[in-house]
Amino acid sequence: MLPKKLQEKLNQRRETNALRQLKVPNAELVDFSSNDYLGFSKNPVIFSRAGEILKEHNLELNGAAGSRLLSGNHKLYELTERFIAKTHKVEAALIFNSGYDANVGFFGSVPQRGDVILYDEFIHASIRDGIQMSHAKAYKFKHNDLNDLESKLSLRAQSRSLEKANDSQIYVVTESVFSMDGDSPDLLKLVGLCEQFSAQVFIDEAHAIGVFGTGIIDDLGLGNRVTRLVTFGKAMGCHGAAILGSEILKSYLVNFARSLIYTTALPPHSVATILAAYEHAASDAKKSNSALIKLRKNIQYFCEELKKQQLQEFFIKSDSAIHCAILPGNARVKHISATLLEAGFDVKAILSPTVPAGQERLRICLHSYNSQNEIKILLALLAKSLE
Repeated sequence: MLPKKLQEKLNQRRETNALRQLKVPNAELVDFSSNDYLGFSKNPVIFSRAGEILKEHNLELNGAAGSRLLSGNHKLYELTERFIAKTHKVEAALIFNSGYDANVGFFGSVPQRGDVILYDEFIHASIRDGIQMSHAKAYKFKHNDLNDLESKLSLRAQSRSLEKANDSQIYVVTESVFSMDGDSPDLLKLVGLCEQFSAQVFIDEAHAIGVFGTGIIDDLGLGNRVTRLVTFGKAMGCHGAAILGSEILKSYLVNFARSLIYTTALPPHSVATILAAYEHAASDAKKSNSALIKLRKNIQYFCEELKKQQLQEFFIKSDSAIHCAILPGNARVKHISATLLEAGFDVKAILSPTVPAGQERLRICLHSYNSQNEIKILLALLAKSLE
């Protein structure tokens, strides 16, 4: 039996149209909801190559059978981590079982008592959970607001000086593409600002890798000035994540990140698929009809259609694959999502409390495999629903 107070919490969710349910897959719907931006999760070349990698290294196993500090650190880990580090032009990469595990592991072990974490108010839940595990003090700054960040950096720096805590560290945390907004901060200015205050920068690139080549950080040439997270469950189409940084950081995380130490490692097939996805992304990028080029064309077409349908006022400005229409009220946004579903389009309604009350939204994810006609029909249906 579920305790009464827990049942009451469920009832409250139900009464406010906020009850979460596991989604039932429907292959007949047009996909505008998944994070499979490049179609890599269904790519037969990546699937076949992963099998070849396992055979090449005699690793036809179903599981890792232990943590990475025990039996689970099979040889594909080192091979794949070297490939990832070389791709992103950093010293080292450390693979975790998921982006959630990586963020919890980093923030639960790296910031220490006396340190300060400044995080964007819209930062991902996994980072918030990691921060809660830390002994550092944490303060949020307004979303993508560098003036507010500078004010808080200045305040923390003054406090550090007054306390003569020269060994205390400031960490600034943001995302290169925000998962529930699709927008991005001015990362060049943000990193420069943080360097003025000797603050360490951590960037979550979960929704940028693949959509912006090897990520916005690489595009901007900031790879050796920040620590970052890349995940493989979005555009890379598989599973897992990695923290990118220095060799000494990697060694520290191996010793102190509990979400790495105390969990069974990814099975060889998962790591082989990560390597195969990276290899394929590199080779596909050289083609004139690459998945990335198709995706970028669809993003451009989507933005053009927004103007034609006069829908810009509802949407958060975005150059990414994520485009969100703010439609306040759980009941309202669920109704519009259901209307689109009936027409054959899978578009996710994002409800409060996942986002703040009054900021409920439709989250439209674009992919390389969506057709321009599908995009046009979707936005025409949305415009009609909003009349």
